Amino acid sequence: MVCIAAFIILAVIGLFVAIVSIFKREVGKAYLKMMKKALGCVSKKVRLQKCETGFKEDVKNTVLSKVIIKHPKWVKPLSIIMEIVSVIIVVVTVWALLTAIKSLLALWTLGTCNVTKPSACTMTSEQCDLSGEKEPSNILEATGRWFTEWGDIFGAIPGKFRNWDPEQFDLKTIKVKNENQNAPIAVDILDPGCSACYKSYNNQKDGGFMEKYNLKIVVLPIQSSEGGYKFKNSETIARYIYAAQTIDNDLSVYIVDGVFTRKKEQEGKASEIYQSVFNKAEKEEVVSTLDQWSKEYGISEEDISTIHETMGSEEITTILQNNYKIVQEEIRAIGIPTMLYDGTRHTGLYEK
Repeated sequence: MVCIAAFIILAVIGLFVAIVSIFKREVGKAYLKMMKKALGCVSKKVRLQKCETGFKEDVKNTVLSKVIIKHPKWVKPLSIIMEIVSVIIVVVTVWALLTAIKSLLALWTLGTCNVTKPSACTMTSEQCDLSGEKEPSNILEATGRWFTEWGDIFGAIPGKFRNWDPEQFDLKTIKVKNENQNAPIAVDILDPGCSACYKSYNNQKDGGFMEKYNLKIVVLPIQSSEGGYKFKNSETIARYIYAAQTIDNDLSVYIVDGVFTRKKEQEGKASEIYQSVFNKAEKEEVVSTLDQWSKEYGISEEDISTIHETMGSEEITTILQNNYKIVQEEIRAIGIPTMLYDGTRHTGLYEK
């Protein structure tokens, strides 16, 4: 392990030596000689052959030469420590390389370099994590998740080569009106409480996406690891929207649009987007506001009562459960917003 560790260290400092050797060529020659020895030793190790170059002894003798003269009794324990440190260096290097490879594969297949926490990956678009998994509490759980993520990555590879037809999934959607009935279909999966969904929806609206496509929206409250929902009132809003659809689909669209675009005027304060208001409000306040919007749209008190009755029905529960199952198991989304259009699955913030 000493020669492998030395090779790794030499490879890391190679760039600095290359710069120094521009001014002192003898430094570069000495480094190159050591690097050739290290490479030869590592090559033999990889082929499971005995390292005959004596490079391991050269490294140890170089490091321990002064110790041998002043403290000869320290040589043996220091030699053992060098072996242990070498093992650590090699293990950390291999782990780092595998992690880098895993991150790149995840970025290619799933659109994020962090499978469990997509929002933590700075190289991807803004999104809200769909996974409700807790952070590992011990090294065994962390190791198990590390291998599970490899499975998720390899399982997602076929998805890179398939045609993602938005109509092949049995999702309950809210249909946005488009005068062009011949426009291609797109599916947009959104959580009413997710800030990335708020930004993505507004980008789509301002960027002409809703005129270019016949858009169908899936209102999907993200479940949390504690058994509830990630955002305080996402389930309530989703239930209201799907219940409103039983009265009028366009009413559901009106409410979805209000959640993502409307602002609450506050006396003496700056206006606040309703998504943010709903994420902090009590359930009764949210329902009251949605009732007010429904009245603005033009429906009767009787219809509002029907919506309230339908919200808690088994029918709506089944819709939310089926949508969540399809998004996770068939579409294999790990974050939202997730969009299906032009035969491709897109994860993260839509850029106009």
